[in-house]
Amino acid sequence: MNPEELNKRNNHISIREIHDPSFHIYGKIMEGYDFSGLLDYMERETQIPDEGNIYKASVPEMERLEIKERLEKGFYGEMPIQIGYCNGRNSTLNGLEYHIGSEIDIAVTELVLLLGRLQDVVDGHFNSEAVDAFLVPKGTALQLYETTLHFSPCKTSPEGFKCIVVLPRGTNEPLENDRSKYGDKFLFAKNKWLLAHPERKPLMEKGAWPGITGDNIEIKI
Repeated sequence: MNPEELNKRNNHISIREIHDPSFHIYGKIMEGYDFSGLLDYMERETQIPDEGNIYKASVPEMERLEIKERLEKGFYGEMPIQIGYCNGRNSTLNGLEYHIGSEIDIAVTELVLLLGRLQDVVDGHFNSEAVDAFLVPKGTALQLYETTLHFSPCKTSPEGFKCIVVLPRGTNEPLENDRSKYGDKFLFAKNKWLLAHPERKPLMEKGAWPGITGDNIEIKI
């Protein structure tokens, strides 16, 4: 969607282009990597669900491609990684998470990312007024720094979105112990710390910390 048109429909939040200097605190555009094999797989083999999102943390067919080894060695410093995807029709903030280690997001379709800074979490809460929104063009690959709060992409068309997600291996898997054992209210899964918006009932029912105050931001199309 044209950025100007998208902003006209969303006067409650400014949606910036990913090349805007304000993105620099959250991450950077990745260059020098050939993601064409992953993009081809996503186009051919994955679907957008009729409602909601589908997230697959690790897809063996994607991880057999040459790019996995290159990312493990050249980007993650010989750390094991997982390659998966998130496809869906989400349009609201709902929550914000962070990981130890950068996340790579590759926009298979155009999408919007809602981002925040871990440094702006105060006394266990984050005000959604501090969220920044960025329009990510189709085919763009991004590194999100580990202090960047993020969650599901938002769609810019009724058809929904597709996004490749690369993370340190094991991220988002269930914890082996009851998380209450660790005394960390944000810890939600392996290498996943989460603040949820209280309006997002499915996350509340799973015991997520209701750490987001303010509006549950919606991107309107």
